[in-house]
Amino acid sequence: MAEQHDVATGVAGRYASALFSLARDERCTDEVAAALARFDAAIAENEDLQRFVRSPVYTAREQLGALVPILEKIGVTGIAANFIKLAAAKRRLFVIRDMIRDYIRLNDALRGVTHAEATTAAPLSEANVAALKEALRAASGGKDVELIAKVDPAIIGGLVVKLGSRLVDGSLKTKLNAIRTRMKEVG
Repeated sequence: MAEQHDVATGVAGRYASALFSLARDERCTDEVAAALARFDAAIAENEDLQRFVRSPVYTAREQLGALVPILEKIGVTGIAANFIKLAAAKRRLFVIRDMIRDYIRLNDALRGVTHAEATTAAPLSEANVAALKEALRAASGGKDVELIAKVDPAIIGGLVVKLGSRLVDGSLKTKLNAIRTRMKEVG
């Protein structure tokens, strides 16, 4: 339960944790995760749906009425569909993607999977990604690691890695800023 708290916090985390508890009791955590992922993908692919879930203009009744055919079309049923409808009824659709993200992280934690983010100034090769995943696996106590590789030229060089709540910043930008700060203190 302590890990569950670390993964999901805030309003989205509370909703995700409640859904996760229900799905775990019903022994369908993976099915719910897959259904939620389909709904999240539908939101990501459709700008109108993105605006719809974020907009405070629509009433709960209007949101529910519009959601039913969407959920049916993408095959979201059962607990996942009821959860999304509950979020609409409680006027929480604007954070549904955060709820989905937190639920999937809770489910991944149950399966022994952890998430990591690596930011570099240039894209990593496949060999570098594989080596980094293996190093992160060792650092996470042998858990499988889902790595998101990001490119940000602003870090100049080096690597910034976030694994769970840990952050290791080995970027050239940070090192240069530290040198600049020390030089100001001296001079």
